Amino acid sequence: MIRCRALERAHARIAAVNSGEIRIFHGDFRTLDLPDQGYDVILAAAVLHHLRDDQDWETAFRKIYRLTAPGGSVWITDLVSHETEPVHSMMWERYGEYLSSLGGEEYKNKVFAYIDKEDSPRPVTYQLDLLRSVGFDHVELLHKNSCFAAFGAVKCG
Repeated sequence: MIRCRALERAHARIAAVNSGEIRIFHGDFRTLDLPDQGYDVILAAAVLHHLRDDQDWETAFRKIYRLTAPGGSVWITDLVSHETEPVHSMMWERYGEYLSSLGGEEYKNKVFAYIDKEDSPRPVTYQLDLLRSVGFDHVELLHKNSCFAAFGAVKCG
């Protein structure tokens, strides 16, 4: 049973171009019982920055590796931090300017307060190294712009 409109819309879009089985999961992938090596492609769009500490990051990436089928891949787009404090401060300031342009100073402050409370973005390099350390064979940085990046990895057979 599909429990939300977003999943219903996703199901309908996929069914329009796919005659195979479509399985919908609603929940935190870290706790869902999902089949090991059951997925050719895993997409993580703006979700991993919600992970907490380094142990949570490692556990999540290990599960992603386990879920990925041999020859499969994972592709991530997400909010990222920066390793060097001056670079991080500059990029965060630019992101703040962008947020202010969307909804004013109050909106910017609200977003940053939420990030401080709920999120723990990590640098791209941290995540690429983590993908390698859990077992992915080929790691690719597709794009990085300010506080956002797109990257992924392939699991060889």
